[in-house]
Amino acid sequence: MRLTARFWVDAYLARLRLADIPAFVVAHGDDTAGAVLVKLNTLDGQAQAFQRQFDFMTDTRSWVVLAQGDERDVDASIAKQRSFDGDLWVIEVEDRAGRHLLDEPGFSE
Repeated sequence: MRLTARFWVDAYLARLRLADIPAFVVAHGDDTAGAVLVKLNTLDGQAQAFQRQFDFMTDTRSWVVLAQGDERDVDASIAKQRSFDGDLWVIEVEDRAGRHLLDEPGFSE
């Protein structure tokens, strides 16, 4: 059984808070089945956007980079995704060291 999007987002935000990494919901998607994008803002004008991708060959899910570079360009890419997916969640993580925790157990599988 899959977790609801809202449950996953709440757990992710709690884990970030425990690590003293500021994050907030930029776009609230569908509570049950919305996809989640994570934007990592390194507060130097640069950013990355991550999306979850399913690998049919290995039957696993992983986080992949959707866009990276100038923050304005990353924001434009996220806006484009939101234009055709109204159920999309967008979480913005702000960390100068580039920490997002997506590669940690519980989020990386």
